[in-house]
Amino acid sequence: MSFQAYLDTIEDKTGLTPRQLVEIAHSKGFEGESVKAGDILEWLKEDYGLGRGHGMALVHVIKKGPQIDAKFVGTTGTHRDEFDLLWLDGKATKPA
Repeated sequence: MSFQAYLDTIEDKTGLTPRQLVEIAHSKGFEGESVKAGDILEWLKEDYGLGRGHGMALVHVIKKGPQIDAKFVGTTGTHRDEFDLLWLDGKATKPA
């Protein structure tokens, strides 16, 4: 599953866009490289019932922003995305 697919599924599960979840995370102090992934994962599991796989996609966005490494972009492999910039504003507004 690609990073974007994880984020889209998180929106389905929580009713919140990835951007909304990032904003909530930042308001709770989960921001930047120094925050521990385990702390974010615990919060996501407790408040939203998200598992580790989905949580780790969101951890990346919370800690590093929506840019992903070019090695994850392309047409082959299990975690390939179309673009190196993840869409955070919800599936309904995602450009085609």
